[in-house]
Amino acid sequence: MREDAFTECVLERLAEHNEADNAEMICPSLRWESRGRFPAAKINAWALSGDGATLDLFVTLYHGTGQPDVVSKPDVAKFFSLARGFLRRAIDGFYTQLEESHDAFEAARQIHEAKENLASVRLFFITDGVVGTRAADVEEEQLPGLDVKYVLWDLEKLSRLQVGEHKIIELDFSKINGGPIGCIATQDATTEYRTFLAFLPAPLLAKIYGEYGQRLLERNVRAFLQAKNKVNKGLQQTLRDEPHRFLAYNNGLCCTAAEVDVEIGKDGHGRLKSVKDFQVVNGGQTTASIFHALKKERVDVSNVVVQMKLTVLTDPAKVIEIVPLISRYANSQNKVNTADFSANGKFHHQLEQLSRNAWAPPQGGLERGTHWYYERARGSYLDDKARKPTQAKRREFEEENPPHQKFTKTDLAKFEHAWMGLPHLVCKGAEKNFIEFAQKHDEDGEPMVDFNYFKHVVAKAILFRTTEKLVSAQEFGGYRANIVAYTIAWLAEKSGRRIDLETIWNDQKLSSALCDAITEVSKAANEHLLAQSGNVGEASKRADCWDEFRKKKLELPTAWKDEFADEPFVAPTCEEDALAAEWDKVRKKFTNDARTIEGLEAYTGKVWVASKRRELVSSYAAMTWDQLRTRPGLGLKKLRALVEMFAAALD
Repeated sequence: MREDAFTECVLERLAEHNEADNAEMICPSLRWESRGRFPAAKINAWALSGDGATLDLFVTLYHGTGQPDVVSKPDVAKFFSLARGFLRRAIDGFYTQLEESHDAFEAARQIHEAKENLASVRLFFITDGVVGTRAADVEEEQLPGLDVKYVLWDLEKLSRLQVGEHKIIELDFSKINGGPIGCIATQDATTEYRTFLAFLPAPLLAKIYGEYGQRLLERNVRAFLQAKNKVNKGLQQTLRDEPHRFLAYNNGLCCTAAEVDVEIGKDGHGRLKSVKDFQVVNGGQTTASIFHALKKERVDVSNVVVQMKLTVLTDPAKVIEIVPLISRYANSQNKVNTADFSANGKFHHQLEQLSRNAWAPPQGGLERGTHWYYERARGSYLDDKARKPTQAKRREFEEENPPHQKFTKTDLAKFEHAWMGLPHLVCKGAEKNFIEFAQKHDEDGEPMVDFNYFKHVVAKAILFRTTEKLVSAQEFGGYRANIVAYTIAWLAEKSGRRIDLETIWNDQKLSSALCDAITEVSKAANEHLLAQSGNVGEASKRADCWDEFRKKKLELPTAWKDEFADEPFVAPTCEEDALAAEWDKVRKKFTNDARTIEGLEAYTGKVWVASKRRELVSSYAAMTWDQLRTRPGLGLKKLRALVEMFAAALD
């Protein structure tokens, strides 16, 4: 259905801008009329937090006319009512009346099981129409024990998001707290940052979290762990039984801001009046636990305060460098996995640097190409664009770094895992798939990041995103992400990973033959997934589901095979692997070469090992890399020079 495709596209945009995360599609979407005690209901997507305390529900009104249809106030109220209707049905145990194979069953079941923990719900109304200011002014109907908020995304608001408008968190303590927050100010000797020490009232912290949710933790290393976690249980118990000791027991918050407004009182002490771009980079557990205790457990936290260290960096450009380190070094309450910090490692920094400097081949008569922007740290694309001094410079930045050529670390994990034949991991969702990706790097070593690797990553991105478009065009009715992952993985496997990534990079698009193959395989992938027993989304995450599809023999047009590269594209994991791969590629061209090494030196202008000059080029070309490595006197440095000389002879 086109409505499902539209919904999925919007959810991707919202996730990119951290407006909504980890939403799961309901495919196809369902709608129920009112019956007895059950209200009318509709559901297109949903997302439940790890602790079961916050829930997002999405409903869509899709016209599909290609025009900005006007959405009336009655329609706005109606669709929010339908989302609220699903919430009420789910809480009441409606899942028992649904088929287990449908996505709505799993959504309704998990919401029902989390009803005792559930404290805050956001109802999202998504539409391709336009909602006027008055039409958007509908009353937020509450439910007992729940804080319900309405969120509207129409075509106009989505357009603003697409061109880079992203609301940051600005707190005016004079308004939300009744006055400034007392603080102690200090400044380091290098003027790199300023630090403020303050005490936040727990009700204020809960209020801020209730308003902004996970957006408050955008730069935190992980989402809120479930309340059954040992540390969080301790937080809850202290708040409930010994609130006066919370300050003594708790490490408090490490926060950051881009700007602060501070006034100095007559007593010489500072007072925080407001902060801009406020983030909790360490203390998400504390923040969410206080919110949970107040909203769900009805614990009196009026006398609880939390200490806060607020860091304000003088240079905004250093935010993506320093904030993750603040988060890492400040954390001492819960174990943080290496994967949580992996985006700050050498691999990701090198890929980021290449993406800023490497130009893709120009297309369509452009004088020069464009960049494929790797957004290692969330929000860096918009930050880089916003820092340009003029509107003309911002337009130039966007022309050189087109928004559709931006890709994130979770995108990278999808591209790589699909190519590596691990679509069942891709189907686990963006964050879980990335964690698997990071863990594989820890266990197997990181790929050698050079220009070749970057080119091939971009080619995989083009392959993945083109497949998304081809799958959407077929209107299967759902499970696009799953079909895409399975399709690419099957083609990569059956080609021996010889789909020509170099050609894709050079052309910046796929050939018509490869597109035809993708279309045919996607049909088979759709049929395979729909044939699975139980919930399709859950089935696609199983290795045996992928293994079954991997073994399928499909009849495809032969043209796509004619375009295979001579060698597979497998990223080497270190310099030696890179040299081995390069040697295996170049040596085969010299197996019948009658020249000596001396002759090759004369031809290339390069000088190798003097004692080897009489030996035949063909004798070296006949050896594998492993055989070369066993030759005495040939260390890695000399072998690197040999590979470079053979490659130069080819050029």
